[in-house]
Amino acid sequence: MQHEVLTAVRALAPALRERAAEAEASRRVPDATMTELAGTGFLRLLQPGAFGGRAADPAVFYAAVHEIAKACGSTGWAAALLGVHPWYVAQLDPRAQAEVWGTDGTARICSSHAPTGQVTPVAGGFRLSGRWRHAAGCDHAHWALLGGLVADGEGRPVDMRTFLVPRADYRVDDVWDTVGLRGSGSNDLVVGDAFVPAHRTLGYAPVTALRCPGHALNPEPLYRLPYAAVFTTAVSTALVGIAEGAYEDHLAATRAGLRAPHGRGAEDDPFAQARLARAAGEIDAARLQLARNTADLYAVARDGREIPAALRARARRDQALAAERARTAVDLLMENAGRGPLGLGDDVLHRAWRDLQTGRGQAAVDVERALVLFARDALGLDVHDPML
Repeated sequence: MQHEVLTAVRALAPALRERAAEAEASRRVPDATMTELAGTGFLRLLQPGAFGGRAADPAVFYAAVHEIAKACGSTGWAAALLGVHPWYVAQLDPRAQAEVWGTDGTARICSSHAPTGQVTPVAGGFRLSGRWRHAAGCDHAHWALLGGLVADGEGRPVDMRTFLVPRADYRVDDVWDTVGLRGSGSNDLVVGDAFVPAHRTLGYAPVTALRCPGHALNPEPLYRLPYAAVFTTAVSTALVGIAEGAYEDHLAATRAGLRAPHGRGAEDDPFAQARLARAAGEIDAARLQLARNTADLYAVARDGREIPAALRARARRDQALAAERARTAVDLLMENAGRGPLGLGDDVLHRAWRDLQTGRGQAAVDVERALVLFARDALGLDVHDPML
C-alpha cells in the first residue's frame, strides 16, 4: 500500500513539472495539483491509523517528497511541510486529533513554528495573537500549528509551545513574493485574539523527550521518532529533490548539445565533466546520508529502544549538510550552463537555483548550528537545544 502511494506520486510528476511555471507565477500550489496529490494518498502517509492514515515507514514519505520536488520545487516544499504535519498532530492530546480529523480525515495542517506571537495564559488554556511568517501551503490548510513563548508573571519566558489553531481563528495575509520557492504559497498567518484550549497545545520538552500525550492513542513506531529529525529531514529532502531534478534536466540538455560558456561542448571539456561529476556526487552523498539516518532512527523506534543522542545529532548534522550539498550541486551546474545566475529564466535550472537560495534560508537547515550540536555531543559536552 505504501509503495502504491509512491507509484502514484511518480505518475503525477509530469503534470507537476508542467505546472511549475504556473505555480511560480501564481505564488501558490495550483488547486489541481493539491487535489491530485491528495488523491495519491501522499498527504496521509504520516497520519495515524486511528484516523484513517497510513502511519507509514518514513522512508516512503521522504521518497515521495523527493519525487515531487524533482518535478516542481515549490510544490515539493509545500507538500513536504503539509505532509509532515500530521505526524506532529499525532503527538497531541487525542482530543485535539479528534477535532482535526474526527469529521474530516482529509483535513490539512500548515505551520509557522517560530515563536513570534503573543501568548497569554488563561483559565483552561491560552489566548493567542500576532503574526506568523512563512506558512507553506497555507492556502490549502484547515488548521495551523503556531509557535509561541509562555512567560511567567514577570514576563520571563518559561516554556516554548506549539498551538493548534483552526482556520476560523486566523487569516492568511498574501505577502509571499520572493526570488525562489515562489509557488509554495508561504504566506503569513495573522491571529487577532484566539482562545486555544490546553489540550491543543504541546511544549517542546515532551516532544524532545519523546513522551507526548498522543502516544496513548498512536502506538506506531513512526510517532516515537524525534521531531527535529522528522521535520528537518522533510525540508532537506525537498531541497535535494530540487537539485536532482535540475541535474537530470541539465544532463539531458548537455547530451543534446548545450554549449559551455566558452563554446565547447561537454564532450570536449574535462572541466565541465568534472563539475557534472561533482554535482552528482553531492546529490548522492546527501541522499545516502538522509536515507541511512532515517533507516537507523526507524529501526530503533521499531525495537522500542531509546534513541541515542549521538544518532539524533548525526541526523541533524546530515540533514543540514544535505541542504548545503544540494545548493553546491546546482551552483556547479550553473557554472557549466554559463548563464547569469541572477537571470529570471523560467527553465528548470534557473528555477532550481532560485529555489535553493531561498530554501537554504530556512532555520532548520542552518548548517553551523547543526554542526555545533553534533560536535558538542561528540566531545561529550552538554547539548540543550529543542531541535535535537
